[in-house]
Amino acid sequence: MSYENIELEIADGVATLTLNRPKSLNSFNVAMHEEVRDAMDRVAGDATVRCLLLTGAGRGFCAGQDLSDRNVQPGDEAPDLGRSIEDYYNPLIRRLKTLEMPVVCAVNGIAAGAGANLALACDIVLAGRSAAFIQAFCKIGLLPDSGGTWHLPRLAGHARAMGLAMLGDKLDAEQAERWGLIWKCVEDDTLQAQARELAAHLATQPTRGLALIKQAINASWDNTLDAQLDLERDLQREAGRTEDYREGVAAFMEKRAAAFKGR
Repeated sequence: MSYENIELEIADGVATLTLNRPKSLNSFNVAMHEEVRDAMDRVAGDATVRCLLLTGAGRGFCAGQDLSDRNVQPGDEAPDLGRSIEDYYNPLIRRLKTLEMPVVCAVNGIAAGAGANLALACDIVLAGRSAAFIQAFCKIGLLPDSGGTWHLPRLAGHARAMGLAMLGDKLDAEQAERWGLIWKCVEDDTLQAQARELAAHLATQPTRGLALIKQAINASWDNTLDAQLDLERDLQREAGRTEDYREGVAAFMEKRAAAFKGR
């Protein structure tokens, strides 16, 4: 499949997926959704890929839904927004959360609506200092989707989640870092370089072990302590059977750098 709305580059263990509709701040239309879905299938099916880097082209990361796709005129039948969420946004968020490799997000400029929540669904988020996150849904009579009502209270707390969702205020990258919504705020001119360096590092690490870390931490939100302890036991058993675990122990004992293969 050739792409017109995104770019996908795979090199040295890293798949870089760039949302590429800069004239519309990389907002989603159906065509871009379908291209992203195809790219995610390619990433998941490529054994050489050990980290996904998600970013946006131009001056913004993603402005969420392209409302020109939903420009309802007086007298028109109301659109079924739930269908769009069920067909496109929910599968994408689920795919990111369950992808068996680290997902790094580099947020450049505005991340609004579903674009903000797309970023929050990634595993490690870097944002340029001029970046901002906006839960813009309330401005048009909607509620946060794409996992927004799930991630916001867990990452920022109930009070901040309510404020962000009901007021739609712009949250700058520095505040997002202070509130624990993202990993790190960095200078704009170093964002892409730092994100690529981070993704390149993760691509050399024990991929299966990182996938199990991701699985365990994501499951912890809904588990009791006893359930989480049992899950840690089971996943650690699986991790202990990997080639990378054997290599990590051997490298430690031999006082050398480990050469992980992601298996």
